[in-house]
Amino acid sequence: MANIFETLKNLELAEDAVVTLTYEEGTDVFHFNETEIETALSETDVVEQLSELIAIPGLKAKDGWSEIPIIENLREAGLLDEYERGSCSFVDYLTEMINENFYDTELIDHSTEKYDHKRGFTTLTATVKVGAENLIKCSPTLFGWKAQVATANGILVIG
Repeated sequence: MANIFETLKNLELAEDAVVTLTYEEGTDVFHFNETEIETALSETDVVEQLSELIAIPGLKAKDGWSEIPIIENLREAGLLDEYERGSCSFVDYLTEMINENFYDTELIDHSTEKYDHKRGFTTLTATVKVGAENLIKCSPTLFGWKAQVATANGILVIG
């Protein structure tokens, strides 16, 4: 089975082609006490996966709302001001910062399916957009991510 990068290279995409990457995971939760988001954040690795991806130098991953890379948006919002080089890995810092500022960053979507009056399943979804050429050049680890790209024959989903 070909990986995402091999597939993208073989497609001969336009120079300005954009790949949408999505990572999704969920967990069983109790929603009656309104802790479903916190539970999902602690029991899934969506924030860690997103942090690893956006921390890659030169990748320039964007969210669906802005043409500015996510890292630059976080920097402009002052959310990276407290990072001290060498104190911890940048990915660890990003993970902690996104968890602490989950609602402010608006980087991860969430939904809860309620089974009854107290139990349910919460899904967290991270979605980023990256230029196809840039993605191939940086070749990040995309285990668990799905890629979507527009081709002449329609939308191709890989993963």
